[in-house]
Amino acid sequence: MTGTPRLLLTTGDPNGIGPEIALAAVAELGDRAPVVVGDRPVLEPYAERAGLVLRTARPGVPAERGRCDLVDVGALAPGDLAVGQVTAPAGAATLAYTAAAVRLARDGGYAGVVACPHSETAVHRAGIAFAGYPPLIAELTGTPPEKVFLMLVGAGLRIAHVTLHERLADALARLTPELVTNAGLALHGALRAAGVAAPRIGVFGINPHAGEDGLFGDDDRLVTERAVAALRRLGVRAEGPVGADILLGGARDHDAYLAMYHDQGHIPVKALAGRAAAAVTIGAGAPFASVGHGPAFDIAGQGSADPGAVLAALRLLDPTVQEG
Repeated sequence: MTGTPRLLLTTGDPNGIGPEIALAAVAELGDRAPVVVGDRPVLEPYAERAGLVLRTARPGVPAERGRCDLVDVGALAPGDLAVGQVTAPAGAATLAYTAAAVRLARDGGYAGVVACPHSETAVHRAGIAFAGYPPLIAELTGTPPEKVFLMLVGAGLRIAHVTLHERLADALARLTPELVTNAGLALHGALRAAGVAAPRIGVFGINPHAGEDGLFGDDDRLVTERAVAALRRLGVRAEGPVGADILLGGARDHDAYLAMYHDQGHIPVKALAGRAAAAVTIGAGAPFASVGHGPAFDIAGQGSADPGAVLAALRLLDPTVQEG
């Protein structure tokens, strides 16, 4: 990877499996490894197990097999490490790693950021309002939050979400033609950036059968139909709204899909891809992806965690990265 900007990989919640799978990915990728962002005291025992030597990262320095280039954030006091437990200090450290990585990526010298699993419970225990990575990345990049969304990727599916981590009733109340249009534009841009020349986007309806011509409510007539019309006027090949079951149960000949709420998009990807699913934050102009699974506190520190999801997320941002 000489001369090529490297990705940054945050360790996620230091009490979970994040540090272990981050260093496992570095060991596997060798001279194509990302730069790790975390805390040296947390990572030292994992580095020893993985046969890696930690060294201070510098922009432009290529990866080297047997070494882990580290940005030491110093966010977690050594006495606050509690492997396998949900704690407020670990939640605060998780977001500190993310903020440091995004700043480094924005300053130049790095290609993007991938995050290992976090615990929303731990973050909230730290007294930090957190509804997932898209709002945080919007804040860190100075992007309006209504322009930043999450796209889940796995098993050949790409599904972006108009709303995400909130009570379903609140999510439905927030759906407007403008918000759906913004999500469609963000998805279109992300697909173009990924090399899809003329993306074809399938838009899920809000209600079953997209309302069945008003039989199941007029939400789709008032929201998704208007959004699809707006997207088409803007040159986006949007099709729908159509019931999610019909779109996903058919030919699946769209490049990506637009879901209206969390479970509508997460269930099909997670059912097919399982832990291999990865999440990409789109619309902020800053390449950012995270794994689609949690911190697995029950197996943290045991040496049995699978880095497959981290490798998949890394490849989403840099397709040249392959397993060693």
